[in-house]
Amino acid sequence: MRTGFTFGLALVPPMAVLALVGPALASPASDLGAVESHLAQTQSLVSQFTQTDGKGRKLSGTLSLKRPGRIRFEYGSGANMLLVGNGKTLSFIDYEVGQKSSWPVAKSPLSVLLSATPDLGRIARIVPSTDPRVVVVRARDARRPEFGTLVLAFMRAPGAPSGLRLEGWTAIDAQNKKTVVRLAGQRYNVAVPESAFTFAEPKRKR
Repeated sequence: MRTGFTFGLALVPPMAVLALVGPALASPASDLGAVESHLAQTQSLVSQFTQTDGKGRKLSGTLSLKRPGRIRFEYGSGANMLLVGNGKTLSFIDYEVGQKSSWPVAKSPLSVLLSATPDLGRIARIVPSTDPRVVVVRARDARRPEFGTLVLAFMRAPGAPSGLRLEGWTAIDAQNKKTVVRLAGQRYNVAVPESAFTFAEPKRKR
């Protein structure tokens, strides 16, 4: 379980940890309930993100999320691609090569974030933390290991939904490939148009 904590703690800015006054250590059960409540209260989220893959390659951009099932990673810095969830399907579009790959949102590790009715009791557990200001959750459905694992990192933050601010996550797919996403400038429950979760079909390259 220390592995999951390492992933999660790495997502929390060190200066933010030092700047906070830690509350009394909560129990794992109450923390898991707080995370469920946070997800249920988060109807939308807009944030900057930095994504790092298993080879250390980084991409940055803007994240738009709207529950249930909708998410958009708008990559910047000339990256000609998108990752979009329209409520049912996640699509990765690579405009550079003119290809699209799609799969059900429900069969992705991100389904934990995007579920209409978050219920973590069966699939998730709190990862032990030595810092009471940091909450790390590891979610994996043992009945469906092909869906992968999601390790979520939160900072306790008054004013955020259920007193938690999502700092990012590590997604681990069925082939054990890891992708780390760090968030910054999170804005909760803001208006996000439905058009954010559409995209232009790629043109196949000859």
